[in-house]
Amino acid sequence: MQFDGTVATIRDRVVQTAAMLVLEPIFEADLQPEQYAYRAGMNALDAVKTVHRLINTGYTAVVDADLRGYFDEIPHGPLMKSVARRITNRQVLHLIKMWIEAPVEETDDRGRKHRTTRNRDEHRGIPQGSPISPLLSNLYMRRLVLWWKQSGTRQRLGAVIVNYADDLVICCKGTADLAMQTMREVIKKLQLEVNEDKTRICRVPGESFDFLGYTFGRCYSRKTGKAYLGTTPSKRSIKRICDAISAETGQHTKTISAEKLVKRLNFKLSGWANYFHLGPVSKAYQVVEAHTNYRLRQWLCRKHRVNGKGISRYPDQYLHETLRLVRLPGLTRNLPWAKA
Repeated sequence: MQFDGTVATIRDRVVQTAAMLVLEPIFEADLQPEQYAYRAGMNALDAVKTVHRLINTGYTAVVDADLRGYFDEIPHGPLMKSVARRITNRQVLHLIKMWIEAPVEETDDRGRKHRTTRNRDEHRGIPQGSPISPLLSNLYMRRLVLWWKQSGTRQRLGAVIVNYADDLVICCKGTADLAMQTMREVIKKLQLEVNEDKTRICRVPGESFDFLGYTFGRCYSRKTGKAYLGTTPSKRSIKRICDAISAETGQHTKTISAEKLVKRLNFKLSGWANYFHLGPVSKAYQVVEAHTNYRLRQWLCRKHRVNGKGISRYPDQYLHETLRLVRLPGLTRNLPWAKA
């Protein structure tokens, strides 16, 4: 069994996918409703909506938690105990153990391959990118989420966990300090580590925090100027899509046709907008569209050897009506909350 980087070989992926078809329904009943990642009928936007609902119903003290290298630090012993609660077949358990202990083959900058056995040697970590890893990560995070409720911590502190993979926030009604202290203690017992540099308490609306690409905090209605608690695409999310657009319009793409490039850009922009459509998104869309227009115009000037910025040669009307570049602000036309 061999991995290239952290991605399983084709043979392993086929077997793991087959195993997932059997194992996933078995463990789905055990996973908690606060866990939104890698589950049928659930997604990241559901987690975003849950946090939005919580902060608008009094849970305004938020523990913005970060776990240091969650996937790399999951201990094998306790993880396998979680698996064995439902799976008693020794051959299946042995197969899962082999998968999480499989050596990793990495290629350095010089093209040299290095094989490491860190997971097997330290008895911790699951390979990211393999079909079974999402299920295993959910199973181990379940320990924290379930304990939080069964111990009475959620009710006693008025503190609700919302989890997506290794992302975690705890929405509280004024008990964030004690909730963070308790979370630290439980994480330590789980043999994991809190990243103290990135873990903090945020009290909205005076402060804001980011979760799953959105910034939660004070927003203002464009029509009335009234403040409310809402979500907007985070600055980091906007930067990432702008960086992706810059990469698509770099020197290495100058040989392709404009139609093909615009098709690529539309695919990225539409995918981004499909996720970032909650809350007042118009300003974010305008920033991303302006950057895209600028980069596409630069690309056209280089391709056709046009001097200057190309604004008169390639105006916005040409980009959107002739080349059919998608218009992001237009996507919010039927979303009343996006115009707030």
